[in-house]
Amino acid sequence: MSILATSDRLIILFFNPDSPIGKQTLGYAKGEGIQLREVDIIKYEFTGSLLKNLADRLKVTVEELVNEKHPDFEKCKDKNFSDQDWITVMRENTELIKEPIAIRGDKAILVETPSDLARI
Repeated sequence: MSILATSDRLIILFFNPDSPIGKQTLGYAKGEGIQLREVDIIKYEFTGSLLKNLADRLKVTVEELVNEKHPDFEKCKDKNFSDQDWITVMRENTELIKEPIAIRGDKAILVETPSDLARI
C-alpha cells in the first residue's frame, strides 16, 4: 500500500522526531486519541514523486517544501535549483523537508502549532 493511500479516518503525519514541533505535534495527536500513521522523515526513504505529491497536496512549489530555517539550508541558499534539484537535495537530506505535514483524506496541511491537527 502506498504511504499516501489516505483515509478520512486516519491522519498521516510526516514529522521529524528531533524537532520540537514534530515532537509536540505527535504528542498532541496521541493525547487527543487521533488515529495516526506516523512517518519519521529522517528514516523514511522518499521518492521524487512522493515529494512532488506532498508539494501538490499542500499547494506549494517543490522549493517551498524546503525548510529554509534548518541550519543545513545554508549550503543550498544561493543556488538556482530546478524542482528536480530540490527533490534530490530533500531525498538526500530529509531533515530539510518542512514538517510536520498532516494528511487526512484529500486535505493536507503544514502544521504550525499542534492544535492545527483539529483543522484537518
